[in-house]
Amino acid sequence: MATLQRAAITGVGGFVPEYVLTNEELATIVDTNDEWIQSRTGIRERRILKGEGLATSDLAVPAVEELLRTTGTAKEDIDLVICATVTGDMAFPDTANIVCDKLGIKNAFTFDLSAACSGFLFALTTGARYVEAGSHKKVIVIGADKMSSITNYADRTTCILFGDGAGAVLLEPTAPDAPGIVDSLLKSDGQGRHYLDQKGGGSLHPATHATVDAHFHYLRQEGRPVFKFAVRGMGGIVTEIMQKHDLTKDSLNWLVPHQANLRIIDAVARQADFPLEKVMQNIQRYGNTTAGTLPLCLWDYESQLKRGDKLILTAFGGGFTWGATYLTWAYDGAKRAAKR
Repeated sequence: MATLQRAAITGVGGFVPEYVLTNEELATIVDTNDEWIQSRTGIRERRILKGEGLATSDLAVPAVEELLRTTGTAKEDIDLVICATVTGDMAFPDTANIVCDKLGIKNAFTFDLSAACSGFLFALTTGARYVEAGSHKKVIVIGADKMSSITNYADRTTCILFGDGAGAVLLEPTAPDAPGIVDSLLKSDGQGRHYLDQKGGGSLHPATHATVDAHFHYLRQEGRPVFKFAVRGMGGIVTEIMQKHDLTKDSLNWLVPHQANLRIIDAVARQADFPLEKVMQNIQRYGNTTAGTLPLCLWDYESQLKRGDKLILTAFGGGFTWGATYLTWAYDGAKRAAKR
C-alpha cells in the first residue's frame, strides 16, 4: 500500500563535549601510542563529557536546542521524541523523557530505542513511520551516547575506540514524490550477542559487588568477528538497497556509514564500489559515538548537502543489528548550517 506522504529530514543539530581526549593522552593511561591507534582505527582524538552529574541527556539537550533554533521550530509543536541510546541516564525513565523535561517540551510522547550502533538508523525509520501514517507532524530523532561511562580505560583494545556525542534530526511530512526517506532495510541476528555486549546492569546480571569487580558494567567486544560481520553486514545491505532502487555509485551523492573504524568504512566502500570522496567520515575527530555517529556525520556535512541529493545511511551494532536507509535530502544545507 503506497504511503500518502513521506517523512523528510528538515533539520540537523549536533553536540560534542569540549574535552578532547587525544591518542597521546591515552598513551599515558594504557600501553598504546598514536601510530598504533591510527593505523588500526583511523582515530586521532575523541570527545569526553566531563563533570559531576552529567549524563547522556546533557549531550542530547544542546543538540536538540540547536535543531529547534536553526529550524525555527517551537517546542510546543513537537509531538514525538525518540532517543536512540545504550547509555541512558537511568534504566528508567527513558532519556527522551528527561531531555524533554530539561527543554520544556510538553506536548510530545517519548521513548528510547536500544539497538547499539544501529540505534539511530532504527529510530529514524520508526519516527518516519509515525509521520507517514499521518499521526505526527514534527518528530525529533536523537542519537546520543556517553560511551565514556561504560568504557574500561584499562582495556587498550576498546578504550581507544569510543567517544561521547549526540546528534538530532527533525522529521516532517512532505509529498510522496518529494525529497525524503524512501526506504529502509533493517536486520538483526541475536547470535552476535556473544561478541559485543555489556554483561552487567540488566536483569541477568544486576549490579552487585561481584559484577562490578568482574568488570561486567563495561562494554566488551571480540574485535575480529565484529570487524568481519560489520563489513559483511553493512557492505551487503548497502548493495542490496542500491540494487532494489536501481542506484549506482554515480547516481548517489553520499554514503553515510557508521563511524566504528576507518578500516571498516574503507572495506564497506570497496564492497559497494563507492568512491571514498563521497563517503562521509569524521571518525578521526570523534571516534565511535555509537548511536551518535550517523546524525553527527549529517551535522558535520550539512553545509555540503543540497536538496535532492541521494544518500544511503548504514550502520552495524551489537546484537548484531544492521541496516541501511535510502533518502533524498530535503533542503539547502548551506543556508541552514549558516544559522548555527
